[in-house]
Amino acid sequence: MSRDILIRPITREAFAPFGDLMDCAGEPDKIINQGQCGRYHDRAKLDFADGRAGISLFNANPRSLPLALDMVERHPEGSQAFVPMSYLPFLVVVAPDAGGNPGTPLAFVTEPGQAVNLHRGTWHGVLTPLHAPGLFAVIDRIGAGDNLEEHWFDSPYRIISS
Repeated sequence: MSRDILIRPITREAFAPFGDLMDCAGEPDKIINQGQCGRYHDRAKLDFADGRAGISLFNANPRSLPLALDMVERHPEGSQAFVPMSYLPFLVVVAPDAGGNPGTPLAFVTEPGQAVNLHRGTWHGVLTPLHAPGLFAVIDRIGAGDNLEEHWFDSPYRIISS
């Protein structure tokens, strides 16, 4: 059995089972700020069991390909949005749930200017910038209790570019 995962371009439709793809595609919903700004309204559904939304900053080291994927995680108490603070693509790894464990992972690469919001409970890889700086605003649940499950694969997958 091949353990290679081929990176594919991210699309709204392909990513929909795992979360929201956020970008400025199409016409803005509204023009604001004296006609100088397009507002692309309500691009992601934040979902928390309890607690509140918080914004944190992550500064991650860039990764290189091929990438060994030995672990995925999920957050059962809340969604998690990754908004790059640079105009660079990044890698997004997700996996469907298969009876409480992750199924076969999928790997997507974003376009510059895109962000993602992972649905609550979605198995995903760690934050994976492909270029420096790896600075992201992360919007997720702030609250009491554990909101992290990790799954370590018996043998790693290898994420490769097309």
